[in-house]
Amino acid sequence: MRWGVSPLLDTAPAPAGGDGAGHVVTSSPDAMRIVVVVLVTVVFCTLLYCIYCWRWRKRNAIKRSLFESLWPRSSSDLPLMDLASILAATDNFSKANKLGEGGFGPVYKGVLRGGLEIAVKRLSARSRQGAAEFRNEVELIAKLQHRNLVRLLGWCAERDEKLLIYEYLPNRSLDAILFDRNKSRQLGWSTRHNIILGIARGILYLHEDSLLKIVHRDKASNVLLDDKMNPKISDFGMAKIFEEESGGINNTGRVVGTYGYMAPEFALEGVFSVKSDVFSFGVLVLEILSGQRNGALYLEEHHQSLIRGAWKLWIKDHAADFMDLSLGRLYSRDEAWRCYHVGLLCVQENPDVRPTMSSVLLMLISDHMNLPKPAKPPLYTKLRSIPLPAVPLMITTELKAPSHSINDVTITTIEPR
Repeated sequence: MRWGVSPLLDTAPAPAGGDGAGHVVTSSPDAMRIVVVVLVTVVFCTLLYCIYCWRWRKRNAIKRSLFESLWPRSSSDLPLMDLASILAATDNFSKANKLGEGGFGPVYKGVLRGGLEIAVKRLSARSRQGAAEFRNEVELIAKLQHRNLVRLLGWCAERDEKLLIYEYLPNRSLDAILFDRNKSRQLGWSTRHNIILGIARGILYLHEDSLLKIVHRDKASNVLLDDKMNPKISDFGMAKIFEEESGGINNTGRVVGTYGYMAPEFALEGVFSVKSDVFSFGVLVLEILSGQRNGALYLEEHHQSLIRGAWKLWIKDHAADFMDLSLGRLYSRDEAWRCYHVGLLCVQENPDVRPTMSSVLLMLISDHMNLPKPAKPPLYTKLRSIPLPAVPLMITTELKAPSHSINDVTITTIEPR
């Protein structure tokens, strides 16, 4: 027998990196290209992001330096801006830049060097809200910080001008949208519910969480909306500061407010408290739900106030008839009915039975909380001693030396707002 080499030993081992068939596997050029492209893309995107962050920080630094150069610090730690810069920003208070006008005076839009948009509130020379209210608002807002309050950026007191510089809110005031049939469609239910909750949080902060206890006497024109329709309370010129020893109740010889939002004890007797704000908030909630203003026009058309009409529909279990027609049926019934119920609790005639704002917010956000039955709201017609056609839509009343009328009214002066 001839010995030979075994076939198994005669077979050479496969080269490293080969496949089962003995072929050599090399790195694919296409795969390498893909890896390189991905790496380059990641590096490029990272570089772009870094450049964006650098430019964003630089832009904010420029704005901060602009504020520091234009607005030296005042004694209230709020930036004091020079009049020349405001005149340049508002084009010398041109009519084209005028946003509106309230009891405090006209408000103008302005653009500072660097592109920052501002809203400038100009104290009217003929306004009864003079220097005292101006200083009051400046000192108040300088101490207040909340996401549902309009942010005050600075102020100016130069020559005969007294000015407040606010952040600019593009959607302006709630009443400009809510009471406009064409624009009110922008306020869907989720937006309205968010506005109600935001206003409640803002007032609660003013009542209980801020350094000062403040009664603001809210109304729809004093609620501004940012670019995301978030509400921000503005105009603290008529705000009242409460000393703790006063028990949160005050009596004043001057009654200043807007008809339809004033609590009866304040309109008739000049007595105001945090419960006066609760009443105003309740009126505002009912207006947001119905899309109608609680003013003289509603009273003339329906022969009753909006809050009286809301209460009558509630007790008849016809709450759906009260809701704004622009909503259709596109709203959460549970949320809407709870807001409706809370609004009626807030406008009860007796201030002692109205809830506090902390209770109001708890009732609004709680799904399982049992709410008490609301009592009848006040009859607003007894507050008027003049014919309805002579009453403007929004009025400001001021009481000095009270003299009661046959309707128990103590109104001596009526001014358009």
